[in-house]
Amino acid sequence: MQGNLNEIDICSILQLIELGQRTGQLWVEAYSSYQNNKLGKDGANIYRPKQQSWFVFFLNGQIIYCQEGESSLSRISDYLRHYQVKMRLTDKQIVSLPPTDAPEYAYLWALLERNIINPKIAGSIIYGLVHETLFDLLSLRQGNFIFHQGAALAPQLNTFEIAPLVTKITKQLQEWKQLYPHIQSPEQLPALSDKVQLQSSLPEAIVNKLQHWADGKTSLRQLARHLNRDILTVAKAIYPYVQQSWLQLVYSETNQPDTHTDNWELKGKPTGRIVCIDDAIAIGETINSILQPQGYEAIALINPLEALSLVFQLKPDLILCDIAMSELEGYEVCAMLRHSTAFRLTPIIMLTGKDGFMDRVKAKMVGATDYLTKPFTDTELLMLVEKYINNQ
Repeated sequence: MQGNLNEIDICSILQLIELGQRTGQLWVEAYSSYQNNKLGKDGANIYRPKQQSWFVFFLNGQIIYCQEGESSLSRISDYLRHYQVKMRLTDKQIVSLPPTDAPEYAYLWALLERNIINPKIAGSIIYGLVHETLFDLLSLRQGNFIFHQGAALAPQLNTFEIAPLVTKITKQLQEWKQLYPHIQSPEQLPALSDKVQLQSSLPEAIVNKLQHWADGKTSLRQLARHLNRDILTVAKAIYPYVQQSWLQLVYSETNQPDTHTDNWELKGKPTGRIVCIDDAIAIGETINSILQPQGYEAIALINPLEALSLVFQLKPDLILCDIAMSELEGYEVCAMLRHSTAFRLTPIIMLTGKDGFMDRVKAKMVGATDYLTKPFTDTELLMLVEKYINNQ
C-alpha cells in the first residue's frame, strides 16, 4: 500500500491497517522548507527544502513504536532527563547494537536489558514517543507514504490500539489550533520577555520555574519530554503568559516557520488574486492579513449571492468558500461556479468548521478542489494557496 496524502489522509491509513490487523511498518515522507540566513543575489530570502520522515511499526493492527526520521537518540535523552537517569551507553556499546530500522527502540531495549531503566520507565518513554510522532503525522496534509507488510519489530514491550490514540490526538490537535497565533509550533523556543511584570504578577515559585525552563534554547517539544507531559498540556500551561507578552516564542535559526512548502528558492513574492466568500467578516480579515504580506491580492466577499456575480468580474486565481453561510450554502456556491466554463478549472477550497468525513465527501461531489478546517494557521492556508496557484 502506497500513495499520496492528497488522496488519503493519515487517519484513514491507520484505520485501514487496524481493520486489516496488519503487521509491518509505515513510512511517511513530507517536505517543508526553512529559511536560510543568507540572502540570494537579488536580496530575496532563500528557502531550502527540509525533508521530514517518520516510521510507525505495527503488530496485528496495533502500534508497537513510532520513530521520527533518522534518530539521533536526542528524544530518548530528553525523557531520561525527566527520570534523572544519568547513565548512558558508551559509543562502543551503541555501535555494537544489532542493525535495525528503529535504532531508538534498540537503544531503549539495551538500557532495559542492562537494568539502567525498568520496564515501567521504558513503557512510559515509548508511549510518549508514539504520542508525539502521531501528533505530527495527523497534522500532515501533504506527503507520500508506503506501508510495507512484513515481520514485526521485535521484541515488543507494549502495543497500542490505534482508534483510542487517534481519537485522543485528533481532539488535542483541534485544541492546539485554538492557541494560534500565540503558539504556532512545538519547535518554538519560549523565552522570558518581561521579567519585571512576571515577578510583580506571579508567585515566586512560578517565576523561578519559568526562568528555569524558558531559556530561549529549549523547544516546547523538549519541555514536554523533560516534564513527561504531552505537548498540548505544556502549551496550554504557558499560553496565558504568552498572551500577556511576558513570554515570547521564537524559532531557532535553522528552524524557521514553514510558510513556503513547494519552492526551493523564492526570488520574489508570489502573486495571485484570491477571493474569499464568507459571511463572517473576521474570517475575511484574517485571510487578508495572512495573504497580503506574502504578495497575494486578497478580496473578501461577505454576501454569497452578490459574490456569484462579482467573481466573474474579479476573475480570481483561487477561491476560498465557507460551507456554512446563512443565505446560501458553500456547496451550492461551488456547484454553481463549477457549472460555468470560466470556473471549471479554478481551484476552489472549502472552509469548514468541521473536520468530518461527510463534509469532505460533499465538497468533492460539488467539485471542490480541497478543504480547510477552521480555525486554521497561517502555514495551513499558505500551503494550500501556494500548492494550487503554483500548479496552475
